[in-house]
Amino acid sequence: MGSMARDLLPQDSVAATLERITASATELVEGCDAAGILVLHDSTVETPAPTHQLVIDRDQLQQHLGEGPCFDAARTAQGERVFRIADLTGLQQLWPAYAPQAHTLGVGSMMGFLLFTDDEDLGALNLSSHKPGAFTDASELAGWLLASHAAVAFASARTHAQMERAVATRHPIGQAMGILMGSRHLTEEQAFGVLRRYSQENAIKLREVARLVCERGNLS
Repeated sequence: MGSMARDLLPQDSVAATLERITASATELVEGCDAAGILVLHDSTVETPAPTHQLVIDRDQLQQHLGEGPCFDAARTAQGERVFRIADLTGLQQLWPAYAPQAHTLGVGSMMGFLLFTDDEDLGALNLSSHKPGAFTDASELAGWLLASHAAVAFASARTHAQMERAVATRHPIGQAMGILMGSRHLTEEQAFGVLRRYSQENAIKLREVARLVCERGNLS
């Protein structure tokens, strides 16, 4: 677990971090046959870094039905941060439609951990086993430790990616402002105002306007 934690932070992208997280779950958590991250955008489910097709099928089923343990864990910012379902072969009062269909897909038991809550998105690390009763208290402890490390690594990777996107966006905007300042004898504030007005009037993103200026040398 310690070496896994050290290995998570150096990953060079969010995708690579998530893949390392889910792969570690199948390696370190007793009973785990498949793992994935479920990200919920409003009512739309995304499943990055699944270890198996089963994970995608399981999450898509929850989206289709609008119910399921992973769905609930990701959707609930307050309350339980861990869920554990020992046996999906029997009747589940909370998810009467989901449980039998998940079992048909090959899910016998499930366990999940809330990873993050944002203003717009919620996410959870979700583990599945083909067998009922596969997850023990030791499994839950290992999963909780993994999820704790994963949440920190995921947040770090996302922050780094957001910073890179911001820098990449600002660079062409700065170039475009420089072009307008030189060609039209504008101040920095005036040049940015020209870009912004063109963006608003033509319903074009600011970075796209900047790209046009850099390619053409003007906005005409």
